[in-house]
Amino acid sequence: MDIGLLLLRLTIGLTLAAHGAQKFGWFGGPGLDVIGQFFEALGFSPGRRHALLAGLVETVGGLFLALGFLTPAAAALTFSVMLVAAVSVHVKKGFFVASGGFEYNLVLGVAGLTVAFTGPGALSLDALLGFSLSGEFWGAAAFAVGLVGGATQLAQRRQAPSLQTATAK
Repeated sequence: MDIGLLLLRLTIGLTLAAHGAQKFGWFGGPGLDVIGQFFEALGFSPGRRHALLAGLVETVGGLFLALGFLTPAAAALTFSVMLVAAVSVHVKKGFFVASGGFEYNLVLGVAGLTVAFTGPGALSLDALLGFSLSGEFWGAAAFAVGLVGGATQLAQRRQAPSLQTATAK
């Protein structure tokens, strides 16, 4: 079971961390200026600041999840950032990723959250440091913190101007 949890943590955590690092221009990503403009178009203003915070949450949360370090916090960050991505970008496109839907965000967010319930396993920094932060309480706490964090971020979002409004000016 510990090897299975390690594989899950490494896959989800490193995928999320690499995705976040792209916001900083790493791994062929466009960097904060371009991502900031995208966030601005989504209604997150100032866009560059929101892109920076999203990139940090994805990178740090992903690395912590991969390492099994402060696992409930890492799970909450993973769930929160995927919730924001799903609601602000993908949900209006349906479920399947082939049409830009939210299935990928759902898998990353829930898989990350799952580790808060199961614990990171013996092959983790939490285990090495003697942290016992798993089970129903920690999983529910990670879910609640992730939900509040995501909702807080989404509440800051303003309605982006429609293309017709923008071109009429």
